[in-house]
Amino acid sequence: MSVETTTSAETAGEILVVLAHPALERSRANRVLMRAAQAAPGVALRDLYELYPDFSIDVAAEQAALRRASAVVLQYPVYWYAAPALLKEWLDLVWLHGFAYGRGGEALKGKRLLIACTTGGGPETYEPKGMHGHPIELFLKPMQQTAALCGMSWE
Repeated sequence: MSVETTTSAETAGEILVVLAHPALERSRANRVLMRAAQAAPGVALRDLYELYPDFSIDVAAEQAALRRASAVVLQYPVYWYAAPALLKEWLDLVWLHGFAYGRGGEALKGKRLLIACTTGGGPETYEPKGMHGHPIELFLKPMQQTAALCGMSWE
């Protein structure tokens, strides 16, 4: 499995898919999504758990990948109503003040953010009377607010 794939020239405007699945070998849906991203022209894929199994993130490399992108797709399974630990760590270390937001932090401004998340339950479990009691969109509000803070368009 390739940990970093770029299917087009590394130029501004590519779609960056950041995959964060701690057990990808057991995921049917995320493996299919990953393969589709790898095969798509103009898409760069970064598999965080393959690149950083020790959580030692190369911030400069990740920020460079983000700068090249016109759109960022965060692909992950929803774990306890949130993103997996490594994706949260990646956001904390890479999307820094002065880079992603705040004074001088315009590297993500104008880019699109899309969340491609999977859940263990069907749509009915994310209804008011379902097991989770709330729509999935409610659990994605922190990501939506992150996009707004960084001047990104929420897709």
